[in-house]
Amino acid sequence: MEKLEAKTALVIGAGGALGRAVVDRLLEQDIGRVFAISRCSNKITDGRLDWWQCDYSEESIDQICAKLKQLACPISTVTICNGTLHGANYLPEKRIESLESEAMLQVYKINAVIPIMWIKSLLPVLAGKHKCILSVFSARVGSINDNRLGGWYSYRASKAALNMLLKTASIEYARRAANVKLIAFHPGTTDTPLSKPFQGSVPDEKLFTPDFVAAQLLEIVGRVNPTSGLEFIDWNGKPIQW
Repeated sequence: MEKLEAKTALVIGAGGALGRAVVDRLLEQDIGRVFAISRCSNKITDGRLDWWQCDYSEESIDQICAKLKQLACPISTVTICNGTLHGANYLPEKRIESLESEAMLQVYKINAVIPIMWIKSLLPVLAGKHKCILSVFSARVGSINDNRLGGWYSYRASKAALNMLLKTASIEYARRAANVKLIAFHPGTTDTPLSKPFQGSVPDEKLFTPDFVAAQLLEIVGRVNPTSGLEFIDWNGKPIQW
């Protein structure tokens, strides 16, 4: 197994609890530079950190990727943390009667469309000889085989769509950027605003801190085989059925 060189990391969706935890963990490692992307700026003081704002439009994504391409930094890890479960005007649907097309489209856009737009624009940035692990936060409930309870229509479907997009992208990346390995990562139930309304039935030992999840992810990234195909794995490195 080829050892990854810890040179430059890219964290997309760094403004959320999980994204910020990944940034903090990376800065504790022997890494040369971290690029953090979020809707809002941040005041973290570290000479290795560049924090860029992005509205997640296609134009904004393309502009950031063009800047990264121009800098020519060899990126060894990419973490895409964007995701939503509920918002001001929508909640996970318990019954089919609760489905609303506008809410569904919003969930799909954040959970599936925005990540694949990044993967599209990052292709010319990442392609080359330098090995890179590209991890995207997915969810176990996006597994079709694992769906035994039903409900949460939009969230489940958007994560299943994300997984299919990642699978398709991994096939094309294998031809055009074989140095890049993709991971669909399930963090488990994490103590963040996303899961806050639904933590009541979660045992304490199954509710993880963002720092724990970030540490688990980076540990997996550090030991995963960069030449294998797309993997759908959980916080403990165990495979999840598609």
